[in-house]
Amino acid sequence: MPTTVFTIANQKGGVGKTTTAVNLAAALAEKKIKTLLIDLDPQANATSAIGVEKQAGRSLYGPLHGEGTAAEMIVKTQYANLFLLPSEEDLAAAEMELAQTENYLSRLRTVLTPIRESGKYRVIIIDCPPALGMLSMNSLAVADYLLIALQCEYLALEGLGQILRNVERLKAAHVNDALELGGVVMTMFDLRTNLSRQVVDEVKQHLPDKIFNTVIPRTIRLSEAPSFGKTIFDYDPLNPGATAYHNLGKEVIERFGLK
Repeated sequence: MPTTVFTIANQKGGVGKTTTAVNLAAALAEKKIKTLLIDLDPQANATSAIGVEKQAGRSLYGPLHGEGTAAEMIVKTQYANLFLLPSEEDLAAAEMELAQTENYLSRLRTVLTPIRESGKYRVIIIDCPPALGMLSMNSLAVADYLLIALQCEYLALEGLGQILRNVERLKAAHVNDALELGGVVMTMFDLRTNLSRQVVDEVKQHLPDKIFNTVIPRTIRLSEAPSFGKTIFDYDPLNPGATAYHNLGKEVIERFGLK
């Protein structure tokens, strides 16, 4: 079966993007779907959140510059069916250097093509930096689907419009004609506030067929899990956050035919 590539992007930090990338990847892996999580953020939060230690030289920096292959950088994680292409600080330099290279928007696609064509992974999930810079734009250029993690607050809606405009620009420039908005994941939902419900309702009005039914609750345990290098399923399997990410995994499997 062909490999499906999702990129999880949002130019705003602190919206649950990495939490969603890590726990969605783990939820799919639990369903015996072979999944590769790519950490494209120089801060390497997804790398440490999944329990892998950062190592100098182990990121996509070299492959993006024609040194070595992306496949050589992949490591096993502590979870069955879940593999990681880690990140570390040197990737920050790539953000600036990519702009000075030829085909600067398609470098990542070139580097990942052999992995896609190998058919080794059913799903690739890319966790982007919290900015719409060169690395994020490269991830949009290689993805089949964009998944947006959107915090339940009003300012988040402005950011939604911005990222959707960027998707349209990429398609208009024929950088990635196949790119689609796969869905919006509402994160940090607080049952106690009307605001959370109002923001979800507003997104439903604008993108009724794109918003996922599963909303991710705001819970302390979801925030704590990465510091222990564990997914929420491992750290606190009975937490509402674990239930939500299990449900999101099921929705993603169904929506994109990943069975």
